[in-house]
Amino acid sequence: MANAQSPRRAPRTPAQAVLYWSAVIGVWGLIFLVAFFAVFAVDLPDTSKLYDVKRQPSISYLDRSGALVAVRGSQYAPPVDLDKLPPYVPKAFIAIEDRWFYWHWGFNPWGILRSTIYNVTHTGGPLRGGSTITQQLARNLFLTANQTYRRKAQELILAVWLEAKFSKKEILSLYLNRVYFGAGAYGIEAAAQRYFNKPASQLTIGESALLAGMMKGPSRYSPVSATDRAARRATIVLDEMVRTRAITPEQRAEAFKTPVRVNPVLANQRAQYFTDWVDDQVRSLVGEPTEDLVVETTLDLPIQTAAEQALRRGVTGSKAQGVGQGALVAIDGEGRIRAYVGGSSYADSQFDRATMAQRQAGSSFKPFVYLAAMEQGRTPATPVVDEPVKIGTWEPKNYTGRFLGPMSLQTALAQSINTVAARLANEVGTGNVAATARRLGITSHIQLDPSMALGAVEVSPMDMAQAYAPFSNGGYLAKGYGIERIRTASGKVLYDHGMDRSARRSVIGSPALQYMNQMMRQVITSGTGTKARVAGFDIAGKTGTTSDYRDAWFVGYTGGFVTAVWVGRDDNTPMKGVTGGGAPAGIWRDFMTAALPRLKTQAIPGGTAAPPPVQAPAPASDPIGDLLSGDGPGAGPPPERQPAEDIPF
Repeated sequence: MANAQSPRRAPRTPAQAVLYWSAVIGVWGLIFLVAFFAVFAVDLPDTSKLYDVKRQPSISYLDRSGALVAVRGSQYAPPVDLDKLPPYVPKAFIAIEDRWFYWHWGFNPWGILRSTIYNVTHTGGPLRGGSTITQQLARNLFLTANQTYRRKAQELILAVWLEAKFSKKEILSLYLNRVYFGAGAYGIEAAAQRYFNKPASQLTIGESALLAGMMKGPSRYSPVSATDRAARRATIVLDEMVRTRAITPEQRAEAFKTPVRVNPVLANQRAQYFTDWVDDQVRSLVGEPTEDLVVETTLDLPIQTAAEQALRRGVTGSKAQGVGQGALVAIDGEGRIRAYVGGSSYADSQFDRATMAQRQAGSSFKPFVYLAAMEQGRTPATPVVDEPVKIGTWEPKNYTGRFLGPMSLQTALAQSINTVAARLANEVGTGNVAATARRLGITSHIQLDPSMALGAVEVSPMDMAQAYAPFSNGGYLAKGYGIERIRTASGKVLYDHGMDRSARRSVIGSPALQYMNQMMRQVITSGTGTKARVAGFDIAGKTGTTSDYRDAWFVGYTGGFVTAVWVGRDDNTPMKGVTGGGAPAGIWRDFMTAALPRLKTQAIPGGTAAPPPVQAPAPASDPIGDLLSGDGPGAGPPPERQPAEDIPF
């Protein structure tokens, strides 16, 4: 008997197919959403403190006369009412950040799809966002900036929650009042005050476009440190505003005609390397701030400005010789830092070469060798001979490759003769030389190999400035410092440098001090540092150049004021024949010419000591001339370093 065949199911009509597959997709979509929330919503942050504002207290830095140097930390302003802003202000942010803001439910599927495709096809780099304004608000309020898929998923969930809880106007208001604009400013009102010194209600179209353009990266598009980049970004914002009909083409054209003026406090902001340096010290002195602070510093802004300009001009003018960077530290006889420049451009590089970079001192280290010798009984007139010398396996050479024969110690230092310094350090003992340098203020490791006599010692410009200070102030230790006083905004003093000040400690006695000043004056008048002369002032100092022209120094002083200048390259590659008597001495002279009239300096204290009778006829100490200068990289390769111990001082 034949099997009965079941009747064939009639095919679905198009309408039935649509309903069927819609139901299937809906079920699977619901399952996906449940799973999505189950995985990513389990550790969502607490949203109950939506309106709580926690900020890092601000720290205002003043120079020694009370002028504002910089403000660090966070600045919040009272929330601004959206209705009190010009209409183009919020429209600028919507145009560049989320043109579909009024039509989505917290996220833009098309934007997410585009960013996902990019992230899948560009592995290994940062994830590209497709965030809406609502998602950005969720991230700013509740999440971190970590670019992970989990954070993006939680951001999306919180964005949907915000859309369900608040109106579009409320979301936009929260966003504008909480978003970070760089320079410590949170919210549109604080940003308007900090960048343009005006309330947000008075922002122009151009100013609004600049602020909206910063959302892509507050530091990268800052109108202070990246003016050209910020202007190009603002142009894109203005174009988008025209495209979305937020403004008319005529308004855009008018915006280009109206110059945007950045708050002069920010536009002329100086001493950023110095501010970074003292900012790190504030917390170690008074702990983590719980209220706004005022820090009174030792800096002198007019002198600081002269230092920054001199260093920038000097580095720029020497680029053809391979100079890539420089640093300058100027301190007075008490150790107060009056100028501090850690690089030629803070906007290009925030690495602080004034204290963080350790570079070989070259011949600028020789005064410590000569001081140790003076303290053992030698004088500037002591006769020496520039001739071949061998210490162990090391045979130092002079810069010129020539030997000049008999001369005095004064001439040897003025002309920076390498053979004399090497033999002198060997005679007095490299341990004694290191102890002398430590006593005067060198804080870095000092190796004891014979090559240390020619500056095979890594130091910072801060080290060198404070170590030369005793030569300028009568022989007293002067450790560099930058903070005089820390107080709260209400006036409570938390730290006072004067309260910790102990009796000044003498580190150079007589007649060694007078001998050293006499010899280092000769460096300026007829030696390797003649380029550093400043007419009408009592100047002394020393040049320094290291092997293969990797580092060049000039450290000089007058009565109670020292400036150390270094130039080189961050990658430690050689420059093209740059010596301490060249670019560094020129920068030093340029800076000191501007600074000295303001400082009211006096002659180097101590006068000139009369040398004791010479036991043997001393050779003439007439200057040999710059052409025969021994300051340079021709010292030959140093011997292989042996294990050396730090001097325990």
